[in-house]
Amino acid sequence: MNQHPPVYRVEATFGGSLPTRQVERASGVSDVVVHRQQLRCVIQGSVQPFLEALHGYEVITLASSPALPGGQQ
Repeated sequence: MNQHPPVYRVEATFGGSLPTRQVERASGVSDVVVHRQQLRCVIQGSVQPFLEALHGYEVITLASSPALPGGQQ
């Protein structure tokens, strides 16, 4: 059985500066979009590199949901 790593859409809101570059460089992260104090991205596989990129930043909200196959929302 061929098992694919999970893919998540993640949205975070920050109280101050955003860790945009750190998130863009995190393993498994793609499609990073920033709008005001909100950052959205797609994570494939482990979320640990993403969480490490957030270290030291004030995260106000954090939500994730499974990404649908074929890039559907």
